[in-house]
Amino acid sequence: MLWIMRFSGFISAAMVMIILSPSLQSFPPAEAIRSSHLDPYLRFPVPSDSHRRFSFRKAPVFRNAAECRSSDRRETGVCDPSLVHVAITLDVEYLRGSMAAVHSILQHSMCPESVFFHFLVSETDLETLVRSTFPKLKFKVYYFDPEIVRSLISTSVRQALEQPLNYARNYLADLLEPCVRRVIYLDSDLVVVDDIAKLWTTSLGAKTIGAPEYCHTNFSKYFTARFWSERRYAGTFEGRKPCYFNTGVMVIDLAKWRRVGYTKRIERWMEIQRNDRIYELGSLPPFLLVFAGQVAPIEHRWNQHGLGGDNVRGSCRDLHPGPVSLLHWSGSGKPWSRLDSRRPCPLDALWAPYDLYGHSH
Repeated sequence: MLWIMRFSGFISAAMVMIILSPSLQSFPPAEAIRSSHLDPYLRFPVPSDSHRRFSFRKAPVFRNAAECRSSDRRETGVCDPSLVHVAITLDVEYLRGSMAAVHSILQHSMCPESVFFHFLVSETDLETLVRSTFPKLKFKVYYFDPEIVRSLISTSVRQALEQPLNYARNYLADLLEPCVRRVIYLDSDLVVVDDIAKLWTTSLGAKTIGAPEYCHTNFSKYFTARFWSERRYAGTFEGRKPCYFNTGVMVIDLAKWRRVGYTKRIERWMEIQRNDRIYELGSLPPFLLVFAGQVAPIEHRWNQHGLGGDNVRGSCRDLHPGPVSLLHWSGSGKPWSRLDSRRPCPLDALWAPYDLYGHSH
């Protein structure tokens, strides 16, 4: 059970007490599985040595509770139907956040052996760090070629939003094996404080993606005046009731995505953006254009977002009212940077217990 209690104290810090039942203590998962096939998205570059400046402590061993469903022995590896599939990017700038996210998922999962991680990378040598930190983790690494999207990316309000790996989520249906029919996509700047299986079992109905929606947000601000002034663009939302949703936490029906061909639809909007400048904010608007108003709603507890402040100042934020299952430092301020600089926001203390980072010697 998760209890979150906030009270005032030193620098008015918010504190969280997480009490886990014995059933959430885990047992060693099966051997990790690595990527072995190549396709147009898996053209590996020459390894770099950028990872050498990172060192992570080995995570504790996590094991399944007795009540977890046993694996179907007719299927092994990534195609095992008992698995929960989670996709996260790995890159040097956000590697510390990604490792903390994985740690948090394992720690709060009743069945950590049943969680399979799909890591999207543009630097292949990062796999070594994952394996040394989580020696028994079930995972696979997928190389995403930056050249696939480089010509489609336009400038954004924040340079970090222009990185090609931010767009890898658009290609999950192509990157992951056809037997993977559903996936949870998570950003690297978050921690999960609830059982990920609860999010996995979310009903999408006839929708392709599910995410927490925020219909009170001013939706028009995500697009330029030119977009709203031209009917050929603004008419995109006719017959829909579009709401803002954050693409850092999504449950995706990959089987339906593949049938409909949503990747091409997203790419088409990116091509239009290059010529007509219809939005300012990175990889989010194309998702809004394709899916807003057609999203399966998920409880807000699964994306307490905005903890990184805005896209410029990264100012401190408080939690939204209500229960919490996932804390998300979207925005320009990241907890690891603020903690290292000794200028943390109060809620950064909630990320710190999952940090496995330690400097190399």
